[in-house]
Amino acid sequence: QALPTTSAKRASPCMQKTESRIQKKNQAAILAAGLEVFSQYGFRGSTLDQIADTDGLSKPNMLYYFASKDAIYMAILSRLLGDWMKPVYAINPAGDPVEEILKYAKIKLKMSRLYPAESRLFAIEIIQGAPNIIDVLSGELHDTMQSLAKVIEGWTKQGRIRPVHPHHLFFSIWSMTQHYADFDKQVRAVMGDEDPFKGAEVHLEDMIRRLLTPE
Repeated sequence: QALPTTSAKRASPCMQKTESRIQKKNQAAILAAGLEVFSQYGFRGSTLDQIADTDGLSKPNMLYYFASKDAIYMAILSRLLGDWMKPVYAINPAGDPVEEILKYAKIKLKMSRLYPAESRLFAIEIIQGAPNIIDVLSGELHDTMQSLAKVIEGWTKQGRIRPVHPHHLFFSIWSMTQHYADFDKQVRAVMGDEDPFKGAEVHLEDMIRRLLTPE
């Protein structure tokens, strides 16, 4: 049985309409520029002028697609949350427990490599008290992780994995994978010219197999 899902992805009203190629291109440019600005300065420290300077569109043009800075920010966050929840829902309770957890961890690591700005934006939002997504965190994320905890507890009782605290397992995975994006400067300062992701997946797999594989 698959994990229960709800919708964390809330498209902005303008994005629910039939759009032309140019409209889609402009919306994508605004969201990309917004991500770049918000991931550096956070919501409070960012302005529409900064976003306009980044995407090359005028402020009136941006406001045609998104009513406010808040609307741009929430569209980015909604898309981010939707993308980040998909790998959680893909965990198969009927699959091999170690392989399912490992697959999820590798996806999270890949997302940190490919989408560092999104990870940093999420981190800033959380550090600021998650004012825009607290309902999702305490609602959808909480409920989903409770369901997943029951799956992991079931695997443990069946002897398919070693005993592990479900929530702390995922906190560890999030920490190990998102660290490479959120603390990129620190990681690269320590490792120098070496690609930080080159050995990260091997290390991550070794840790998870050691932690979960039954003796």
